[in-house]
Amino acid sequence: MPRLRQLTLTFVITNVRNVSDPEHATDEALRALAEPRRRAILRLVADQELPAGRIAAAFDVTRTAVSQHLGVLKNAGLLHERRDGTRRLYRARPEGLAGLQAFLDQMWATSLRTAAALVEAERGITHHDDAAAAG
Repeated sequence: MPRLRQLTLTFVITNVRNVSDPEHATDEALRALAEPRRRAILRLVADQELPAGRIAAAFDVTRTAVSQHLGVLKNAGLLHERRDGTRRLYRARPEGLAGLQAFLDQMWATSLRTAAALVEAERGITHHDDAAAAG
């Protein structure tokens, strides 16, 4: 019983941290997605719920290895697990990628602004010129 209590406490602390600290959630998602098999698992369950055995059958590794990958994805908030009797069914949680998407959107916007500034500087365009032309 103490082991179950410890696992439950760890699970609760991890999920509370992910909700209260978006930066931590983004870090966890990045760590989980760094492994190619985990990305492949997410693709498998992106639009359909699958049992663990069927997910494992798609890979040339042990069921234990796939189970560990599923655990990492679940702990990172990228998978939803549903129990149906003795079966565990998994489906991707797109909302688990929200922090990562926001980070990438911010990086993309910053890169576009930098590229625009470089092009404008190369062409000698200033925002003062734009205002004068408009007025």
